[in-house]
Amino acid sequence: MKISIIIPVYNEMSTLPKLLGKLSGMLALGHELIIVDGGSSDSTIQEISFAEVKVIKTGKGRAVQMNAGAAISSGDILWFLHADSDFVLPVEEYIVLLQGLNDQAWGRFNIRLSGEKIVFRLIECLMNIRSCSSGISTGDQGIFISRQLFDRVNGFSDILIMEDINICMKLKKLKKPDCLKATLITSSRRWEQQGIIATIILMWRMRVLYFMGVSPEKLAKLYEK
Repeated sequence: MKISIIIPVYNEMSTLPKLLGKLSGMLALGHELIIVDGGSSDSTIQEISFAEVKVIKTGKGRAVQMNAGAAISSGDILWFLHADSDFVLPVEEYIVLLQGLNDQAWGRFNIRLSGEKIVFRLIECLMNIRSCSSGISTGDQGIFISRQLFDRVNGFSDILIMEDINICMKLKKLKKPDCLKATLITSSRRWEQQGIIATIILMWRMRVLYFMGVSPEKLAKLYEK
């Protein structure tokens, strides 16, 4: 089973090279790595040193970028990663887990925040429990979707923000997610810079407002404040 790894990027010069270095071995195994640039003004694209990596440019916006990557992909499973993602295990072990899925699968990995504070261990534990029980994951959990399911829900909705929540809501109507226990690491920078309590309040406020019907455009402005 072929895996297409799709990474939307925008000014990711400081994080992308490390991720690509860890993923590069997958190319020799017949898998696919697609970088979708949303108009970076730094040297993000110049940092890509592997000729086998597919690079395309689109407008800015993760939904637009990920749909564009999926459109040129040829894998059976589409695995969407953020540029600041990292791995606890060798990448090959994540690939083996994905190859064990069927053609009607979708789901996410467990998440771990990069910070060392004890409170982060509690937060990530609750995030993992919540995402599995609710069937709603966030993009930093490495959402994966079989091509058949991705096509059935017509991919990501073309919205500025909450595209991950939106597609999970569509997918869970078709099938429960596969909650893989292998762990991805994501940056805790926002939590540390803006405060843990403030970040939790913001995330839940945005989610509640989205479920109440507030437009993604308004939510994007709230997120960027």
